[in-house]
Amino acid sequence: MNALARLARRAASVAAASATMTGMDINLTEAAARRVRSYLQEQPGRLGLRFGVRRTGCSGWGYAIDLADDQRPGDTVVEDQGIRIFVDADSLPLVAGTRIDFIEQTMGSQFVFENPNAAAACGCGESFTADPEAA
Repeated sequence: MNALARLARRAASVAAASATMTGMDINLTEAAARRVRSYLQEQPGRLGLRFGVRRTGCSGWGYAIDLADDQRPGDTVVEDQGIRIFVDADSLPLVAGTRIDFIEQTMGSQFVFENPNAAAACGCGESFTADPEAA
């Protein structure tokens, strides 16, 4: 069984127990989905993408993005373009509705976020201030 088939089988078993987001979807652009798929192919034991926020930077919140090893208690799981996105309960109100993109430029590449809950971003782009109703 190849690595992609093992990942698909493992993801299907986790899907049976996962919560589903309604009206609060997180979406990936095709470029972001392509990049995440390449990471998952390199690390076939991973379940999908873990996305959330942490306290950091000059504006208060910074994005946390990594590959998911497991589904944690309280996680909400949404699927977009065949990729499972795991979001912890504390982050969900701050990232619901976010569109994740991936850009490649001469000086490097990075994920970028279009978040409807961000009231403002700092000048360096590392952090954001949340809409008070989301936080």
